[in-house]
Amino acid sequence: MPVVGIRELSRETSRVVEGVHTSGRPTVVTRNGRLVAAIVPIAEDDLEDWVLANAPEYVQSMAEADEELAEGRTTSLADLLDDED
Repeated sequence: MPVVGIRELSRETSRVVEGVHTSGRPTVVTRNGRLVAAIVPIAEDDLEDWVLANAPEYVQSMAEADEELAEGRTTSLADLLDDED
């Protein structure tokens, strides 16, 4: 996986982004030798899914839902629809 320092990224942003786009591989960004970010390729059609999957609120909500399901804390559709009346 390519690695680029923050200074090089600031000077060569277009080249780095084009490299990610053409190779289809992420590039890791470092600051003072430490990993701080990654530039990842993404298709326009996948953007919404990527944002939702990486939004902290969404990830937390899904984890809570998985936990409730594992514990059997579920509501049937019929009960849910009855509650709306």
